[in-house]
Amino acid sequence: MEFDLFLSISQTPVAGHTPTEAQMLANAMAQVEAADRLGFGVAWLAESHLSSDVQKGNRLPVIPHWEGEVGLNADMLQFAHAIFRRTKRIEVGSAVMNILCNGGPVAAAERIAMFAALHGLDPAERRRVHVGFSAGRFDYMNRAYGLEPRTPLEKALPFGLWKGTMFLEAAEIFARLLAGETLASSQVPERTLVRSDFRNDADWEKARPAAAAEGLLDGGRLRVPKQFRFDSLKIVPQAWRRELVQLVVGSHDPKAHALVNRFLPAHVANLSITPGPVIDATHERMAKTFHPSGGPWKRAYMPRTVLVFLNEEPGLTPGQRRGAARAEAKRALAAYWNALEGTLDPKKVGEASDNAVIGTAEDVAIQLKARYHRDDRLMLWFDFFTHDSDRVVRDMTAFMQKVAPILANNEVAA
Repeated sequence: MEFDLFLSISQTPVAGHTPTEAQMLANAMAQVEAADRLGFGVAWLAESHLSSDVQKGNRLPVIPHWEGEVGLNADMLQFAHAIFRRTKRIEVGSAVMNILCNGGPVAAAERIAMFAALHGLDPAERRRVHVGFSAGRFDYMNRAYGLEPRTPLEKALPFGLWKGTMFLEAAEIFARLLAGETLASSQVPERTLVRSDFRNDADWEKARPAAAAEGLLDGGRLRVPKQFRFDSLKIVPQAWRRELVQLVVGSHDPKAHALVNRFLPAHVANLSITPGPVIDATHERMAKTFHPSGGPWKRAYMPRTVLVFLNEEPGLTPGQRRGAARAEAKRALAAYWNALEGTLDPKKVGEASDNAVIGTAEDVAIQLKARYHRDDRLMLWFDFFTHDSDRVVRDMTAFMQKVAPILANNEVAA
């Protein structure tokens, strides 16, 4: 297995304590520096935009029970420059960058090009930035940039379907510009929807009259107007080192995976809670659609998040460590669901526990063997609802010094 680090950088109260922004960022940097020393492959940074705390007071609060800020990292590229200056081996990834807000896909592509041009000035530089990208989790971030349904047809579509269609348009623009194309929006195909794109007949029948009224109904196909319109353009800089940028599609949509890989090799980000058959089907599909310039598809090209509640604290027996880890997991997961939804759902806490690895080093190794393939790449999440950075670093150290050797010496395919 390959091991990466996932950092949420979530400024929310834990046991009545909320660190300052400066302390949160300093903690994240200290954990990345430790990850570099310990041999983790990529530091994946959760990305967020605009104050979730302020947004709670608006008419449509998204996470009204969340205290503090859901995330502080508003710019992975700036963070990456700082990380590369202070580390030697580790690479950096976004989990995930929203390519709809902050200027849309054109602006996002140009920021990536500028970053890579500066990062690659040293001809000896080999470390990559892994650009995980999506349409964004919370839509108030997109609405601030005018991205919301406009026409009667867009309003008649299920919101997720409209957003997914817009993301496909944005993803194509993003990928083609990064591939070096000169592009006008007229060269980007208009998206169409058919009945199979809808979850049920009711949603389909609601959209058809709206499309017909706008002249966008062609038999069994609905044409969705383009969101992004622009004359012929090309991003600058142009002569940047493309081998330093790895795209990662942060969407479950197979159409998005195939679309981006028409233009550039793109990996896929996924969650550990995704059912095993879906994971296997994704690997089978990507083996056929992965861009040929990327070589053969590998399981490591779909990194998966794993919550880690490891206890190897000194002065405790194995049984005490195991019990402490379980208590820590239960406390953190309960706090998370209470903050996210305002209620404590024991079922969800239990399901989340089932998808975490919990216990001593030996326990965690056994659980990882049972749940993951030996060729998987895992984004290990140690800072989940804790601000004890020293403890996080100790857990990271224990993982690489005690768990990883067990897996390396005795690993079997799950």
